[in-house]
Amino acid sequence: MKTIKLLLSFTLLATLMTSCYTEVVVDDYNPAPVPGISVNQLLTSYELWYVDINATKGYGETPFLQKAFTISFINGVVYANNNIVGLGDTGNGFGIDVATYDAYDMILDVNHDIDGFSTFDVYQINNNTIELYNPNNDTSYFLKGYQRSNFDYDFVFYDNIHYFLQEYEAWEKVYTSNYGALNEFDNENYLQFLAGGNDATFQSSQDAPNTAVENLFWDYTGVYGVGDVTNNFYLKTLTLDYDFFNNEYFELTVINDSEIELYHPDSGTVYDFVGRGYIQYLKTGTVKGESTTTDSGKLRKFKGERVDNPRENTRT
Repeated sequence: MKTIKLLLSFTLLATLMTSCYTEVVVDDYNPAPVPGISVNQLLTSYELWYVDINATKGYGETPFLQKAFTISFINGVVYANNNIVGLGDTGNGFGIDVATYDAYDMILDVNHDIDGFSTFDVYQINNNTIELYNPNNDTSYFLKGYQRSNFDYDFVFYDNIHYFLQEYEAWEKVYTSNYGALNEFDNENYLQFLAGGNDATFQSSQDAPNTAVENLFWDYTGVYGVGDVTNNFYLKTLTLDYDFFNNEYFELTVINDSEIELYHPDSGTVYDFVGRGYIQYLKTGTVKGESTTTDSGKLRKFKGERVDNPRENTRT
């Protein structure tokens, strides 16, 4: 996270599967483009384009837009923030280089490093919103423009905590407080949160500390839920469904981009977990450090029903 860390407190939910979150809302930055603006001028008029995934129209899917939180167009190169980890810091806030592009006659052609070629008709909806219409799958993505200086990276981070949890191959317990009542969760040394939307699958392991991620044996598989608290966006709920001894609830503090603190209210115990095996979406080649790369990655999920696209394909 680029700005100061915010305390994320998880209170209890009575129901595991109630899990909702709010699409990022950032005050609009509205410098109106001049009349007769070219497509290249339009695409570069903002430093960041936030992909408003729930505004999408049509039933198709363009993978690189489905994965990105933001994209940027700089000198023929497309940059994307595909990860919550490092959001606001990676690439000076732009993210990573994922594609090249060519723009002409209100058409945008993108050659993605992994997903290949996509073409779009570009429509300016208002002074900070554009529509990218893919005639090959009859689907439109809507992007809202911001400058890095007024984009709320922290809001996006906390609005997408479920993706943050999924961006490590495992979370290893590195600390257990010496106060608090004994409880079953004391035996869990590793957690894994698998991609799959807001209510998704978690696994836990009782393997010994310092076990290599690839050697972990996952003792239990269940579902987890991340949800909001009414009238307080920065209070969240996390539930782990262990069906053999009820659900487990935690208050969670994000210490940094690779460490979390779980407070277990039922026992009064505090646990610290560190992320192991960072998963970076999407980039070919070698990533420094312990990072790994993937060509599949997570896809951002729609919160509502998909709708028909009224846009007509005018390509001949």
